[in-house]
Amino acid sequence: MSAELLAELAAQEDRLRFTRFDNETAIALGIHLLDAARAESLPLTISVRRNGQRLFHASLPGTCADNDDWIDRKSRVVDRYGRSSYYVGTQFAVRGSTFDESSRLDTGLYAAHGGVFPVIITGVGPVGTVGVSGLPQADDHAFVVAQLEKFLGLQEAQ
Repeated sequence: MSAELLAELAAQEDRLRFTRFDNETAIALGIHLLDAARAESLPLTISVRRNGQRLFHASLPGTCADNDDWIDRKSRVVDRYGRSSYYVGTQFAVRGSTFDESSRLDTGLYAAHGGVFPVIITGVGPVGTVGVSGLPQADDHAFVVAQLEKFLGLQEAQ
């Protein structure tokens, strides 16, 4: 893990922001992620939350209850730190440690592995989470970022 990766992850958080985020937005985002995962035949569990309330949840073939647990653990990290779960894990690595060793948090409840991203409203800050579980952490994170870019109109849909 490198400082360059950390800077890239921070830039993603600066760029991928909402102007508003209500239940309908959360459901539309969840359906967008679900359609993209289906199109790529990805074994993902998908979760969209606002202020601790689960507004969208789906699990595709190839997932299991462990993926629900991973989503919950990664979402708690985002809720606590206001940063993506991948950013938090990378930040600990850049400092020469690991989240599990140095966070002093229960790793049965918190996981700083990639795949959950903060829902950030411009001028407000983090209000929720959007995430997936089912792939290696860098791939989970990359999927969420790519789909947020498309959903927010920052990248042409392919």
